[in-house]
Amino acid sequence: MIIESIVTTLNEKGKANFAPMGVTIGEGEVLIRPYTDSATYRNLAATGAAVVNLTDNCRLFAESAISNPRFPTFSAELVTGIVLTDACSYYECSVMHADTAAPRATFRCKIVKKGVLREFIGFNRAKNAIIEAAILATRVRFMEVETILQEYRRLSEIVQKTGGEQEALAMQYLQDYVERQPR
Repeated sequence: MIIESIVTTLNEKGKANFAPMGVTIGEGEVLIRPYTDSATYRNLAATGAAVVNLTDNCRLFAESAISNPRFPTFSAELVTGIVLTDACSYYECSVMHADTAAPRATFRCKIVKKGVLREFIGFNRAKNAIIEAAILATRVRFMEVETILQEYRRLSEIVQKTGGEQEALAMQYLQDYVERQPR
């Protein structure tokens, strides 16, 4: 099963990257599958470390999908990495094996530490809609902008009916980004 997360990595100079990414969490390990042209891939290949952050804050997904923001963090304990302050829980991970032959690499990582920061409040339909909208925003180079905007109309309706201020702001952030893309 793929779990939506925010994967944090550091480059060799210590600059942070925040990437919303579906990961597979298994018994003692995590599979991270970034595209080979991504900062996450470059950082994992260079440092061999990542932190997989699980959060119910959909704003983090929206902002990290289309920009490289600065979120509050603290240092991981057992890997060279950072943990999101607003994570519910997190996994500090060390790369055991990398398969980089395909356009999406597969990094098999050992979980070296699991941390819990706060209760997971859960997702409602609006938060799920934001996750879908964030994924679509990352696909602007593959999909027609009009197709994405059409789906955003449907997702916006869900956000309006079931979300709060956090979800409305996240949806608007993503909508503004997609509307600025060349058509």
